[in-house]
Amino acid sequence: MLEKRRTWQEELEIIDNTMKAISGITDPDQMVQVYWDGVGELWPIDDYLSLSRRGVEPPKYLVTRSSRFTEHFNPWTQREKLPVLKGGLLGEIAYADKPIVMTDLGQRLSKDDPGWFYLQGFGTLVALPQYEDGKGLNIGISLLPPGMEFDPSMLPMMHWQAGLFGRGTQNLVLRNRLSSALAELDRELQAVGEIQRSLLPSELPRIPGYDLAAHYQTSARAGGDYYDFFPIGETEWGVFIADVSGHGTPAAVLMAITHAIAHTRPGFPKPVNEVLSHLNGHLARSYTPSGSFVTAFYATFDPASGKVAFSSAGHNPPRLLRDGQIIPLEESGGLPLGILPDQAYPEAAAVLQPGDVLLLYTDGITEAMTPMNKDGARELFGLERLDRLLTAHSKRSAREIIAAVERAVQEFRAGEAPTDDQTIVVLRRDS
Repeated sequence: MLEKRRTWQEELEIIDNTMKAISGITDPDQMVQVYWDGVGELWPIDDYLSLSRRGVEPPKYLVTRSSRFTEHFNPWTQREKLPVLKGGLLGEIAYADKPIVMTDLGQRLSKDDPGWFYLQGFGTLVALPQYEDGKGLNIGISLLPPGMEFDPSMLPMMHWQAGLFGRGTQNLVLRNRLSSALAELDRELQAVGEIQRSLLPSELPRIPGYDLAAHYQTSARAGGDYYDFFPIGETEWGVFIADVSGHGTPAAVLMAITHAIAHTRPGFPKPVNEVLSHLNGHLARSYTPSGSFVTAFYATFDPASGKVAFSSAGHNPPRLLRDGQIIPLEESGGLPLGILPDQAYPEAAAVLQPGDVLLLYTDGITEAMTPMNKDGARELFGLERLDRLLTAHSKRSAREIIAAVERAVQEFRAGEAPTDDQTIVVLRRDS
């Protein structure tokens, strides 16, 4: 340990090579080994011992590493195989919460000491704790044979480096745990997203004289947008679109609840005001006490006559395109679902004429944003852009209209991920 010091250039090269080696390591056990190999070049230490108080009740402690081990055990994955001791010189060191130097180890150690196996035969002991919240939960111990000189001037730097490395090792452990937890959470979210998508129509209805298309994209694995079609008798159809407040799993759960309530309502899904009142009453009384809500638009229509009855629960007014003009369907409605249990939803009527295009959407479309500019501001996609797109593609199919909107929104975001769920439903009556 007291060999002649290398030049600072040599020591710097050893430290630099060690730092490079550990920079790409994700296994804490491997990182400790690589670090000690590097430290061993600076300060040759043949015998060592490591203790840990982590996860055991005082006065117990674990022996996590020892040069006298005949088999190495990983302290993070094989903890149950590590020796558990209490008391003795090692017990004093384990709970001292300070550096300890013993130059008379042989005189202080007795054969009945719990640490006899690890300490007998050595003359000097240097113990350097690694702190967490001021407590030395891990202790690295260097052991020197009798007669080997010891330079105490090296201790401050050794203590500093060992402490920083201990903190880095613990951070790596925490990072790995966090990565595992996030991976598990992502698998769960993916499963939630798959369940949620299974609630959407597996295929759109085929209605003679009409062209239908839909687009659905969540901002996360799962989301709160929802659209649906309901057959009404043998001739009519109901079309529903909704947007749950918030994002992710909570919104997806409330979306599934909305789906269940809508599909278990007895009788035909009409008239529209009763359907929305039914949904609102159940949500407000049982599922949205924490302030969540659902915006929704529901319409029934007769394909033969084109007659549409509709009502809105705080949802974005659908766009009706006729002869190059946009007619918002905003004449009726009430508050979003889930706010007031006795909210009424007046209905209004319109007629889809040959060539008309009806576009339903959630605010993830109009509230898509550009990347932040140098002033920290963003721009919304907005309703005017949507109306211009719809007008410019008035002669296109339902699928082509949706593709044009998707493309325009994506270009507007300039590569940034969507911050909200995005849903579009287009219903076009043939000319």
